[in-house]
Amino acid sequence: MGDIPYTRNRTSPEREEAIRESIRRADHIPGSSASGRLATLDDAPEFLALFEHPAINKWIYSIPRPLTLESVRAFIQDALDMQARGEVLLALNRGEHGEVTGYSEVRVWPEWAAGEVAGAISPDRQNKGQGAAGMVTIFTWMFETFDLNLICNTTALDNVRMQSLFRRMEFDHQCNMENLRPDGTVRESQVWEIPRERWFSMMAGRD
Repeated sequence: MGDIPYTRNRTSPEREEAIRESIRRADHIPGSSASGRLATLDDAPEFLALFEHPAINKWIYSIPRPLTLESVRAFIQDALDMQARGEVLLALNRGEHGEVTGYSEVRVWPEWAAGEVAGAISPDRQNKGQGAAGMVTIFTWMFETFDLNLICNTTALDNVRMQSLFRRMEFDHQCNMENLRPDGTVRESQVWEIPRERWFSMMAGRD
């Protein structure tokens, strides 16, 4: 097993607390959907329906397993508890007509000024460029809103689409590691990172 972020530079106690407070105050996660309202326990049935799609649960190791309404409610409650500690945001994303278009989960390590994003878009919206656009929006928002130094994400060894996306975004492939799923099974993963300075340099080059 291993832990992320791979790169660890301890930040000051004052900055750590400022990052935690910014997570506590956050009320949404931006992206390519019309809205990304933070999740409540009432959203559990819609999360369950989304997670049951094989095109989603195949790739994301952190979703509840086994998938039941009770396990999804516990997943949402855990995110709410972790937001109160200044560490996690969980959002259910919707389209213009209120339909569920996916979900986003932001996880931050305030002591390292680092964060990651997990999430998925609905299968009927995949392979249309929305996922990449949403990630660019979220990563920029995380760096700016939470004053982070680093984004660190993992992807499955056979998820070549995400690996290609990270390369195009100039992430570094740092190592391979094992991620532990909630049911105790293991997923082999790649770890990808990008520092703040490179991200904004890359974004400026795209203008």
